[in-house]
Amino acid sequence: MVDEKLDIHEFLNRDEKKNLLRLITCGSVDDGKSTLIGRLMFDSKMLYDDQLSALEKDSKRIGHAGEDIDYALLLDGLKAEREQGITIDIAYRYFSTNKRKFIIADTPGHEQYTRNMVTGASTANLAIVLVDATKGVITQTRRHTFLVSLLGIKHVVLAVNKMDLVQYSQKVFSSICEEYKSFVNQLDIPDVEFIPISALKGDNVVEKSETTPWYQGKSMLAHIETVHVGSDRNFDDLRYPVQYVSRPDRDFRGFCARVASGIISKGDTIMALPSKKTSKVTSIITYDGELERAFPPQSVTITLEDEIDISRGEMIVHPDNLSHVERQFEAMLVWMDEKPMNPHGQFYIKHNTNTTKARFDSIRYKVDVNTLVKSEVPHFELNEIGRVVITTVKPLFFDAYKKNKSTGSFVLIDPVTNNTSAVGMIIDKIHADGLPHKITTADKEKINKGVGLISEQEYQEQYNQKGASIWITGLHGSGKNELAYSLEKRLFEKGATVVLLDGSSVRSGLSKELDFSPADRAENLRRVAEMSKILNDQGIITICSFISADDMVRKQIADIIGKDRFHLIYMDADVTFCKNNKPELYERAEQHTISNLPGVDCAYDIPTDADIVCKPQENEDNGSLILTYLADKGIFPVG
Repeated sequence: MVDEKLDIHEFLNRDEKKNLLRLITCGSVDDGKSTLIGRLMFDSKMLYDDQLSALEKDSKRIGHAGEDIDYALLLDGLKAEREQGITIDIAYRYFSTNKRKFIIADTPGHEQYTRNMVTGASTANLAIVLVDATKGVITQTRRHTFLVSLLGIKHVVLAVNKMDLVQYSQKVFSSICEEYKSFVNQLDIPDVEFIPISALKGDNVVEKSETTPWYQGKSMLAHIETVHVGSDRNFDDLRYPVQYVSRPDRDFRGFCARVASGIISKGDTIMALPSKKTSKVTSIITYDGELERAFPPQSVTITLEDEIDISRGEMIVHPDNLSHVERQFEAMLVWMDEKPMNPHGQFYIKHNTNTTKARFDSIRYKVDVNTLVKSEVPHFELNEIGRVVITTVKPLFFDAYKKNKSTGSFVLIDPVTNNTSAVGMIIDKIHADGLPHKITTADKEKINKGVGLISEQEYQEQYNQKGASIWITGLHGSGKNELAYSLEKRLFEKGATVVLLDGSSVRSGLSKELDFSPADRAENLRRVAEMSKILNDQGIITICSFISADDMVRKQIADIIGKDRFHLIYMDADVTFCKNNKPELYERAEQHTISNLPGVDCAYDIPTDADIVCKPQENEDNGSLILTYLADKGIFPVG
């Protein structure tokens, strides 16, 4: 009995020390990805009796393998997958052999599920690319190989499946391998193996098959059990992104993180970024006790010799091996949101433990994942991939993705929906001379002529609106200010960029020295019109609430702003209504303590060319009427 216990402990200890291989299967629809994984699990005796019994029943009922067991049903768990015989979502399966533990991601083959494949491949060490022997290398094969290369997977197995359908022909296998080699040589994949298999029949999956005597390599299982991936990790560049500062009591201050790359040892001199202050490591602490050194992917707590102010999001490195500390960089981006990219919007960027805001400076190009052809595009749609320049609000501590996956990858998050908008792989920092917003000679010529560097179209895309002036005219007490302020609030709540100008605010500052004579009234309105024009030129909607009694002056205002941008709203209220609304003002006019009040001792020209005529009694409806008008004119969307 004692010996049995020792054997169990020895087995568990051995099992715990097995290393882990993460791999993905990819390829075209119906190339046999799910079948291959199911076969691996079946032939390596990794299925429980109840799983096997259910698999045999399901194969007869809904299988696609004729009289044979349909091993794909082990992974195609969604109803739609089983009905159509395809993979839609990522399916993860876990199993182990005497030599290694495995996590396998079965990823979709359809182009519309590119983002699903990218998610599955992001943590993989090895990719099995399946090719149907009856079809050879096709578009999807190239697409998935490109994505594998983009995501930095260094080990690829080209599994030429369904060899039983081509009578296990060496010629067919060799032809497919040569075609694939000519394509993969264009990409950065250092280790490529070629294995002829039949996932359905089990040839060369777990055991070498006698049906391919001309094949001298290993079986699929033997290869993935022995492929060396330990050196894929970066053990040279210490990157320790601080996740948490531990202060259980006043005498202890530890910095908790997962070692992203490199090795950290007790006694090491380290530097904290961005402060560049240095200290020495006094201890490396884990739940099981202290360590002499830590390496990826261990999660540890370190203590330092000196009291350095380090917080979450900062990075600990070796002083002679710094990461980039920059706000600008170029990256390859995979767009993952169903909502198209807004190239002028802001996003949150999540990079290691650091989160800040980011914007796109430019879109270099989009890559057609089927042909690898590059093209210029204004934005990215779902599943599209391309190269961009990004600027962040505060500096990030990063390396090129090819050099260090952990510090070279990031996620963009939509600040409104909180959805993952994109994932990115950093190519390199970008120097100031290469920034898209660097002032060029052509830009300087525009500036000298007083021409802005931002086009009207760019303003429209940024603000999702057109610059326009909503000019509300009417007598004192007609309700035009109430309409103006309520309209401003409704537009603001819908996301508009809007500025309100009214008589009181302008008279208290910009036109403080002017009186209420006809000439000074006209000058006051001219200033307002010039200000509105400047704001409209920059894509901003202005709401102007002014009596503007003279019809000729209103026409001059329209000329200044631009007749296509000037929209006249008349608040139709007679003097009686206005007197009841503002009795004190009109009493002063009748007592001659004030003069030049339109409608009393000064004429008011009722507009005959107003775009909208409003009644003060219908103020809520007036706002809706104007919003509908703005939508119809393409100035601002109501929805």
